[in-house]
Formats: sequence, structure tokens, C-alpha cells
Amino acid sequence: MKTVAVRLPSVELDRSYLIYFDADSGAEERFADELARRAPSKAIGLVTDESVAGLHWPRYDAVLAARGFRVVTVVVPDGEGAKTLERAEAVCEGWARAGLDRKSLVVALGGGVVGDLGGFCASIFLRGVPYVQVPTTLLSQVDSSVGGKTGVNLPSGKNLAGSFHQPLFVYADLTTLFTLPEREIASGLAELVKHAVIADEALLARLEAEAETARVGDPGLLSELVARSCEIKAQVVSADEREVAPDQPGGGRARLNFGHTVGHAIESSWASHPDSLRHGEAIALGMIAAARVGTRLGIGDPTLEARLTALLPRLGLPVNLDERLDAKVLERVGVDKKRAGDRVNFVIVDRIGSTVLRPVETARLPEILLRAKTG
Repeated sequence: MKTVAVRLPSVELDRSYLIYFDADSGAEERFADELARRAPSKAIGLVTDESVAGLHWPRYDAVLAARGFRVVTVVVPDGEGAKTLERAEAVCEGWARAGLDRKSLVVALGGGVVGDLGGFCASIFLRGVPYVQVPTTLLSQVDSSVGGKTGVNLPSGKNLAGSFHQPLFVYADLTTLFTLPEREIASGLAELVKHAVIADEALLARLEAEAETARVGDPGLLSELVARSCEIKAQVVSADEREVAPDQPGGGRARLNFGHTVGHAIESSWASHPDSLRHGEAIALGMIAAARVGTRLGIGDPTLEARLTALLPRLGLPVNLDERLDAKVLERVGVDKKRAGDRVNFVIVDRIGSTVLRPVETARLPEILLRAKTG
């Protein structure tokens, strides 16, 4: 079984952990064995969503019960709407009523929403209990399960309430990917593209060469791509865990926000629209926007927007940025959590594999982004 280490040493204790990649049948058995070795008690608070509860939870439930775990399961609705403070309160209340204590452990079994919500609840329940991520979507396996960022949404935008809370370990059950619809695979591939653009030109070239194979969820290719993507994120996070070292080459952990500034704004602005977007689809558009900003500032790779526009549709991702940009989107960019005063930091790719951070005045965003739209 392949593993990737996320190394987070500190003066007080070493909080480093492993990401396990298990692509064989019986992954739940091996996960349960690892949990039995690491859990501080037999009490588990588990968070999952309705879809995963039907698809994967029964086999996990059986192996955990066989090892004597007492599992308090909370099932939340599917989708981004579950990431709220009200839902977090309900999850914690469920655990409290069931008698979980500070030696209990939280398991987040599901995609990015479940991971963000479960990790956030673990960080605040009884002032913090350990937790484990079991990501079941490509997007969560390559991105949200790694790095310790947890959070919920506010009416003003995505992930505006959150915390850093590193998992005890991450167990990527790659067999869950083969139950995903093609659109969910595509959503995860957007984050793979992001990691390639900011850190690994060879990975980007491989995606360009094998886009159609990746899009249909080829098991062997996806296993390799997931592991490499996690290696990239682990290296970035290990060097700048809390995104507080922007002076590092490339902007430290902040470089992982490439495409997210406009992408998050598009995702949340269109959330209630019949033509809403999945997270990765919005990030695909956000990457095109970031490439456009870099070009208009005169510091970005001038070929990047065209290269992304050619690749993303082959992966099943949208490129119609101009159709999604409107006043509401620009307003939400202005309240992005990465803003500083009247400026928002953009991650600019000056060349493939290299990034810089640049603040952009929010008042200039229409000029920079919409001029290309109109003409």
C-alpha cells in the first residue's frame, strides 16, 4: 500500500501523519485495523452523507462493529448546503447526547463537504478531539482531506468559518472512486490540474496526453494521479501549515488557492441557480480567471489561459468563464477570506510550476476580468 507523509513538526509535538492509498478490495478491513491501533478509545463519532451512507457505510459499519467499536453515526444531507453552523451544532449535539467524551475519535466518511464539516466539528467538540479522514470522492482525496483545513459556509461566502485541525491519518479508499458518476470524476480532476499547473509541469503534460483516459476514471491512472497530487499538496502544507508564510517561494501554502478566488465566488453565487456548478467545475473557471488576471497584470504565463481552455473540456470541465461573470460574482470576490483591506490576493502562475502572489484592488476587478468579456 502506498503512503505519503505530511510532516508537521513543532516544538510541542510532532503532528505528522500518513495518507494511505488503498486500491484493493477489503480496504475497509485494513482501515479498521489501523483505526484499532490508533484510536484512543472504542467510541467513534462518525459523519457521513446520505449517498455515502447507502453506498459505503454498511461495509465500514460491519468491520468496525466486529472490532468492538461503538459508533455514533450522524448522516447529513448531500451537498454544499450541509456545511453550515446550524448543521455543525446538530452534529455536535448528537455526539454529546450519545455520551462521547474527549477520548472519542471522529471519522469523516465521505466527500469534501463531509470532510470539511466533520473536521470542523471535531475541532470544536469538547474543545477538540482527534479525527480521521476517509475521503470517498476524487476531489476530496486529492485536495480537501489533506492539510487540516476545516470549515463551514456563511451566507456571505464559502468556508468563512473554520479552523486548522490536522487529522490523525487519512485513508483514501480508492475503490470508492469507481462508484462515482463522470461529473464527480471531472470535478476532482480540476484540482489535479491545479496542482500540476502550480507545481509539476510533467504532471500537466501527462494530463494533457491522457485526458480522455483520466476522464473515464481509469483505475490505474487515477491511482497514480491521486498519489502524485497528494505528494504535491503534502510538500506545500509541510512547509507552511497555516498559510502564514507568503514570503516563501511561490507564496507558501497560499499557492494552493490558485483558481479559488474567483472560483469560490462563482460557486456560491450560482449555488441556487438551476445551472449550478460543482466545486471542481467552479475552480476550473477560477483557474481561467486567474490566468487572465496574470496576463492583464503583465506577470502571468501568456500561454496559460489558452492551454487551460484546451485541456479542461477534455476532462469534462467547463471553460465558459465569461458567461458566469456578473456583478454578484465580483461582489463575492470582494469579500473573499483572502482579502486584505480593499485588495484581494491572486495566485499568479508566471510559468508552469511557479507562482507568485499579487494583491489586486477590488475596484479594478471589473476592468481586469470583464474587459476581455466585452471586447
